[in-house]
Amino acid sequence: MNAPYGRPAHNQGGHYYDDDRRHAPVQRPRRRKVRVGRIVLVVLLVLAVGFVGTWIYVDTSLNRTDALPEYSGRPAETPGTTWLIVGSDSREGLSEEDREELATGGAAGKRTDTMMLVHLPSSSAKPTLVSLPRDSYVQIPGKRRQKLNAAFAMGGPQLLVRTIEGETGLRIDRYAEIGFGGFVGIVDSLGGVDMCIDKAMKDPKAGLDLQPGCQELDGAQALGYVRTRASARADLDRVERQRAFMSAVMDRATGLGTILNPFRVFPLLSDVPAAMIVNNDDHLHNLAGLAWGLRGAGTGAVVTTTVPIGRTGNVSGVGSTVQWDKTKAGQLFDALKRDVDVPSSVIVNG
Repeated sequence: MNAPYGRPAHNQGGHYYDDDRRHAPVQRPRRRKVRVGRIVLVVLLVLAVGFVGTWIYVDTSLNRTDALPEYSGRPAETPGTTWLIVGSDSREGLSEEDREELATGGAAGKRTDTMMLVHLPSSSAKPTLVSLPRDSYVQIPGKRRQKLNAAFAMGGPQLLVRTIEGETGLRIDRYAEIGFGGFVGIVDSLGGVDMCIDKAMKDPKAGLDLQPGCQELDGAQALGYVRTRASARADLDRVERQRAFMSAVMDRATGLGTILNPFRVFPLLSDVPAAMIVNNDDHLHNLAGLAWGLRGAGTGAVVTTTVPIGRTGNVSGVGSTVQWDKTKAGQLFDALKRDVDVPSSVIVNG
């Protein structure tokens, strides 16, 4: 039997097929590709909906406080955004076992040993991260001259903010505070943070025992790393480590390995409400902007410095103090107020 149009036909099992049909492309794989594409689309849609829902939940669950009240003589608003980042020794949320494992002790109340100003410019200037040593000898409004960390102990974030604004002339726009437990949780949610240790670090008071070399620190190790003062320059060494660690955390949090990994990003977002305290007007997108603004700090994209130090020494009735170099500190804060790059002459490492 001839095939239609005169083409030769082939008999297969009693049925005739012409050459065109015998060599026609099989359509089934195409349907398979369509199904796979739809499955991928559905999965992405579910993840997107889950992400948005989690984001809204986290934002509404953030712990908030009135950290930035208005008062007579408060510095005027300036370009860019200036954050105050506070690390407190709050044990809230830690069990007795947690406190023992992390070597936090059981002190009640809250004090702060970590205070950093972050200026995110609205100009082409580089972002700037400035450590304020806890022993800085400053005038606390309504009190006598005292160490900076005493302001937080005496009057919480409001008195600390007012003290720092008075000493720097900068208006603080946003506030973020993290306690011991929250710090550990955030680091563990990120899967640890990579740090390079120059020499062995051991401090039983901070629960720290690290060997030299580049390594990934888990939450407990990281807490000891940023808390310890067991080094030659004590607090001045510590603030340098804190800046380095904060930079590493921001790089990990904004990296593709976190953003595109639901097993990283969802636990991270879920841990934020219990970990952070922010000002009443602050939101999750502000925290995300802070992290994004500080990415690449280890590569020089961000200026990192301690406020310039004039001298150190004991003050009667106060103890060991750090006194700022008024001239250089003034140049540093003036540059931040004007939203321009900080002069290299006032940048210090420790």
